Amino acid sequence: MGLKNRIIGHFATEEIPPLSAASGNEITSPPPAEKTVPPLAVRALSEPERDWLQKIHQRLMEMIDLSQIGRLDKNQARNKIRELAERIMDELAVPLNVSARQFLAKSIEDEILGLGPIEPLLVEPTIADILVNGSGKIYVERFGKLELTPLRFQNDAHLLNIIDRIVSSVGRRIDESSPMVDARLKDGSRVNAIIPPLAIDGPSLSIRRFTLDRLRMEDLIELNACTQSMADMLIGIVQAQLNILISGGTGSGKTTMLNVLSSYIPANERIITIEDSAELQLQQPHVIRLETRPPNIEGKGEVSMRDLVRNSLRMRPDRIIIGEVRSDEAFDMLQAMNTGHDGSLATVHANTPRDALGRLENMVAMTGLDLPARMVRTQIASAINVVLQLSRLEDGKRKLISIQEIQGMEGDVITMSEIFKFQRKGVDAHGNILGSFKATGIVPKFHESLQKRGIDLPFNLFDPDHGG
Repeated sequence: MGLKNRIIGHFATEEIPPLSAASGNEITSPPPAEKTVPPLAVRALSEPERDWLQKIHQRLMEMIDLSQIGRLDKNQARNKIRELAERIMDELAVPLNVSARQFLAKSIEDEILGLGPIEPLLVEPTIADILVNGSGKIYVERFGKLELTPLRFQNDAHLLNIIDRIVSSVGRRIDESSPMVDARLKDGSRVNAIIPPLAIDGPSLSIRRFTLDRLRMEDLIELNACTQSMADMLIGIVQAQLNILISGGTGSGKTTMLNVLSSYIPANERIITIEDSAELQLQQPHVIRLETRPPNIEGKGEVSMRDLVRNSLRMRPDRIIIGEVRSDEAFDMLQAMNTGHDGSLATVHANTPRDALGRLENMVAMTGLDLPARMVRTQIASAINVVLQLSRLEDGKRKLISIQEIQGMEGDVITMSEIFKFQRKGVDAHGNILGSFKATGIVPKFHESLQKRGIDLPFNLFDPDHGG
């Protein structure tokens, strides 16, 4: 599978042209001939096909024992359903050609054993997100852009049935008394569903695709998400066990960056990951993966992020990786970073590095502890060494737009210095953002500590004229 398909839309909208020979890091737009985004290879049932599907499906359900089908493996079950569907089509003399019959049989397989009309989207490698807005609209995100598909559910009851199939498979339920649920598909994709009365215009389903194909730092450089100089520094700060906070908006590539950075953690270290929904794909041999648990039907048994962070401290971790800091677990994370758990990584939803620190401060306040603001900020400043800011730009591309070092405190303010930044210059005729990565000329304070660890980053790496 090519790099472009392997990315599942995380960092690019198109093939990236070669770097400009003039500047070494200038981002240029490709000529129109190179702007090729392949069309989504799915089609919807026509109205006659939809009518036949309902008739064949009803007849087939009268013929089969689903408990028997459930004992077969996936391929055997699909072959059995397809065989029966084709037999019924022959009996009913369905007036469709061979291609349409095959498509109809596949749709019936998906209806009985899969997730109905969205099943083909789950195997399309270019899709990052599947977004169902009621029964009549199914969107996908591909290459950083939203796209309306021709697919749809028959009605809200049909969509509710598929949602129930997803959540019941993981021991959850969704109904009027519990109208929101988070779940995970067998392939690791994250699912969120919300239904009436909370969802006014009908049931809503959101699926964040999970991919087994991991991006490497080389891929991010090739895709102009960062430069070689930035990558060299990122690898150095991971290996030097600095604490890193990855900040960004929804879909900006925070988890992807977390996966890339974690690949440079030495194999002899004990790593504990803590997530709401397990997405990280660490390759080291000594990894303990922890995942939160929502309350059961009786409202009991919840295990929060804060519970897991606290427990992880008793597990002798070398590094703690938190998939996303959202609430009062921020306090325990900062405590851990300040008590010898160096090299920890975490992500947070924020639009700027400064906002990311403000969010951490607000999260600490959620603990209910009446701590002075200056004390909290001092904890943040001493715990976190580097903040990475990711962004999904208007053209759909993801970029590492800022790397900032936390310097310390001046009065009641946390001081930061920007080491690298993405400097925007405009938009071309195709809507692509023009700009370049630049070093700011500031040599970070951690440069000396990296040298003491044998990690030698040349000073010209931070020279604005070096090219970023």
